[in-house]
Amino acid sequence: MIDKGPGARSVRINLNPFTLVGATTRSGLLTAPLRDRFGINCALEYYDTEDLRQIVLRSARILQLEIDQDAAYEIALRSRGTARIANALLKRVRDFAQVLGDGRINLEITRFALNKLKIDKRGLDAIDNKILRTMILTFKGGPVGVGTLATSISEDAGTLEEVYEPFLIKEGFIIRTQRGRIATELAYQHLGMDAYLAQRKYNPDESGSLF
Repeated sequence: MIDKGPGARSVRINLNPFTLVGATTRSGLLTAPLRDRFGINCALEYYDTEDLRQIVLRSARILQLEIDQDAAYEIALRSRGTARIANALLKRVRDFAQVLGDGRINLEITRFALNKLKIDKRGLDAIDNKILRTMILTFKGGPVGVGTLATSISEDAGTLEEVYEPFLIKEGFIIRTQRGRIATELAYQHLGMDAYLAQRKYNPDESGSLF
């Protein structure tokens, strides 16, 4: 289509047969006519830990690294179900192994490296844990708006909503409601804040309690 309104007109262009492949994380923003043009619609799932372990082992062979099976599993466990994160963590662990060890990646050096990078066993990094801790300590577990939460951790609201929040919701650490974000029981347990969880559960003055 050329121009808009009453002056709009269409121009026909002759094209050879072709296949259009598109990828997006926000398919709802596509117009319905464009979205309907795709004959096959697929949704990508996160990798499970065993698949990621195989990816780590393959990447280690390509990089000519010696890695133990349990070390590969540990990296896979903390990779947020994403292959590119697993490969990135493998390279960072390799750096630690070369500087602090003999170059071989074992479970001990892997845990040491990932702990130094502040990536815990659930794949949460320092910012993820800061978000959960702020929700619990500052806002009593929520509900809290994304803008207020972003300001509290000195982060951009768009980054918080697009980068950090999806994984936290997927893993069940927070839920999104019309009133705002709420930390779940799993978030309290993950941070070892059972006392705060008990207080929230049984405080009769807590309005809108999740539990």
